[in-house]
Amino acid sequence: MIYKKTNKRMSELVDEEPIVNDEAAGLEQATLARKKCAPRKKGGLLLVILVVALLWYVLGAYTGLALPGFSKMRPSNDWQAIFLNNGQVYFGKIKNVTSRELVLTNIYYLQVITRPLQATQEGSAEQVEQNQQTQQELTLIKLGNELHGPTDKMVINRDYILLTEALKNDSQVVKAIDASFQK
Repeated sequence: MIYKKTNKRMSELVDEEPIVNDEAAGLEQATLARKKCAPRKKGGLLLVILVVALLWYVLGAYTGLALPGFSKMRPSNDWQAIFLNNGQVYFGKIKNVTSRELVLTNIYYLQVITRPLQATQEGSAEQVEQNQQTQQELTLIKLGNELHGPTDKMVINRDYILLTEALKNDSQVVKAIDASFQK
């Protein structure tokens, strides 16, 4: 809009009717409409995104809430059971957790040992062999005594972990581990 030039104050101009030039008025109204619709600052949206991301990080990392992108698994001095999707179970202490892997130390695992029971039947050797029964026992094995001589540290891809469980101090596994330390 175009106003007459005058020596009046701005407050007095507000109440005055403008002199309208049709072509200039159309351009000016279009410009004003664009300014009202356009965001005032482009940096404002970036600031909002940064604040939301920071809040998300703080809530996920420090409160233990189960937010996408954050894990509740934390390094711990407590004994943990790590169940893998191949059926293997490892016991140890979690030293580090990232979005891709878990680092386990002081590692033990279960091994099934099959032992024959004593045959009590008399008869031919063939009959005794057929009637011989076996007993399966679970044995807790310390990682490191295998043929390939691994170190007592395992980096496990988290894609292969089904679940983790904290073990009680009075569980049979923890008691067996404590007994192996005392030997």
